[in-house]
Amino acid sequence: MKQLYSAVLATSLIFILSAAPLFAVTEEDPCELQGIMVRNTTMLDLWYKKKGGECSIWIHEHLFTINTGDSIDIFSDLNCQTLYCKNTPAYKDYKSFDTNGNCRVRILPDCNISDM
Repeated sequence: MKQLYSAVLATSLIFILSAAPLFAVTEEDPCELQGIMVRNTTMLDLWYKKKGGECSIWIHEHLFTINTGDSIDIFSDLNCQTLYCKNTPAYKDYKSFDTNGNCRVRILPDCNISDM
C-alpha cells in the first residue's frame, strides 16, 4: 500500500511539474488589445513622443496608452530634447508592473513605475 501511494504521488508530481510551463506559455495577455494606460503622477507636466512622432504634452494626472510594439519616449522639456526616464520603458516593462492585471500603471517621480 505504501509503495502504491508513493508511486501515485511521484506520478502526480511529475505531471504537475511538466504541465506548469505549458499553462504559462498559453497564458494570454489581457492588455494586448486595449493597451496599458499609464498615468502621470510625477507632480510635473511632462511631454512624450509616441513612435518618434510629434511632441505632445502629458499633463500631471493625465493618461496615455501604450500598446504592444509601441515605443514612447518621455521628456521633461516642451521641445522633447531632455529625456525624463534614463531608460525608455517599453510595453513589457509597464506590463511587468501591472500586478493586479487591470492594464493600468503610473509613473511616479524619478520615472519609478508602480501599479495603479
